[in-house]
Parts: sequence; structure tokens; C-alpha cells
Amino acid sequence: MGLQETRIESLPFVTAELNYLAPTAGKPRTYAFDPPAGEPKSTSLPEPHQVPIFDARLIANNFSLDREGFALVRHPTQVKDFYDEAEVRALYYPAVEAFLRATLKADRVVIFDHTVRKRVEGAADIRDGGPRQPATRVHVDQTAVSGANRVREHLPDEAEELLKGRVQVINLWRPIRGPLRDSPLAMADGTTVAPGDLVASDLIYPNRRGETYSVKYNPDHRWFYFPEMTPDEALLLKCYDSATDGRTRFGPHTAFVDPTTPDDAAPRESIEVRTLVFTNSNNL
Repeated sequence: MGLQETRIESLPFVTAELNYLAPTAGKPRTYAFDPPAGEPKSTSLPEPHQVPIFDARLIANNFSLDREGFALVRHPTQVKDFYDEAEVRALYYPAVEAFLRATLKADRVVIFDHTVRKRVEGAADIRDGGPRQPATRVHVDQTAVSGANRVREHLPDEAEELLKGRVQVINLWRPIRGPLRDSPLAMADGTTVAPGDLVASDLIYPNRRGETYSVKYNPDHRWFYFPEMTPDEALLLKCYDSATDGRTRFGPHTAFVDPTTPDDAAPRESIEVRTLVFTNSNNL
């Protein structure tokens, strides 16, 4: 049964503030390092909106990565210390690759990076400065352009052949400690997101330029979260899909402040692994 047969309005929900993209002149851009003198760090300014975010626990099995753009999965792990880079690469990477190959019926999975986050009250989100902070703006990690460019960047010798088949960028996100009550992740139902809601935005690094989608507010958006996630659970988030046959190609998401979070809740700690998922065209 899909969401279209579910009475969404009957689900529990919280009302929370999500940071959409404020109208801006020109293409939004953000520097991933200290900007040149006189330049703002970012021209992607937030436009907060209060929206209902539905508790998806009761209908968890109804979500489809291809339809809504996200899914909750059970994924136990043997990793003891996610802050240990060597352990993550030696134990977690192979487990994630095998899990995604089996779950998504993929021919090949290539992990291209991971990010560990820990919320520190009042801290800025600084790259290469230890654990990152939760991302508190509505966004998609890739765009139609940058999703394909990820293949060219990480697999240059095979890229053009691989791009003839279906390519997805899938983010596997999980809490490191749980149950997670602080800064949970909200996901938009991709079937409620119009193409015009997605605004390509430059992410400027010292040696390259990436591109993500910022998201304009649309009252039609429908938001979900899975409260109190445990370390044995994970979210699959679709960040790009080359398929153009009606599936959801891009899944907006954001961390948010849950107004029901207890004052003594432990700060959110999480890890996300970003992957290229390849499926030959004859297996679509």
C-alpha cells in the first residue's frame, strides 16, 4: 500500500520550522572555505516556514525510494567507533556496499565519501574541523548536473560507459547513538515536490565547484520523520537519479528542531555515507 491509500492527516505530527531558500538575485552560491575579501560566505539565505512533519513510524513500510525518495531500513553494524576513520573504511564501507547492492538490486556500488556529525550548541558548521554540525536548511545533495559529474569525478575512465545505464546517488544516514531525539531528519515526499521548487546552487571549494539544490517553499510539500531512530536503523535518501521515467529523482531533506525534544536529550550524533549506485539499463 502506498501513501496515496493512507490517511496522512490521521498520523501524529509535530509543527516545526524548516529553512527554505529565500528569493535571491542570480544563482545562489556558498563558499566551503573562507570567502574572498568582501564576499559573503553564502547568498543562500534562509526563509523559515512552520510546517507539519508527520510521524512516519506507523506507515514505515509504505515508503519507497523510487516514489517518495526515501526509506527506513534496518541495518545493524559491527562498527564500535564511527569517529575512527580507519574502522569506518575497513568495516562500514564494505557492509554498506553489500547492503545497498542487495537492497537496491544494484550491479555496483561505489562509496565516494562520508560525513560524521555531532551537534554542538552554538558551533559553526566548519568543514575539515572535526565533526560537522547538522545541516539545517532544506536541500538536496546533488543536482541533475552534479549527480552525473560525480561519476566523471570518481570513475573517470569508466564514466561515459557507466552513464549509459541508470545511476543513483544514495545517502545512507544513521544515528551513531540512540534513540535519537535531538535534531532528527525530515524528508519531503518527492511526489509533492515540483521541479520548479529546486534551485541549483553553487558550492565552491578551493579546487572545484559543486552544485546542490536549494529548495523554495511550496505549501504542497509533505514532510515526514522517524522519531527516536536507533543505531540499528538507517535512512536511504535519494540525492540523484538519472532515470527520467516518473520516479522521484531528488529527495529534499533537512535537520530540524523537534519541539517535543526533552531538555536533557543527548546531542545528535550521526554518520552519512554517500554512494554511487549503478544499475545496467536492461535491469531497470
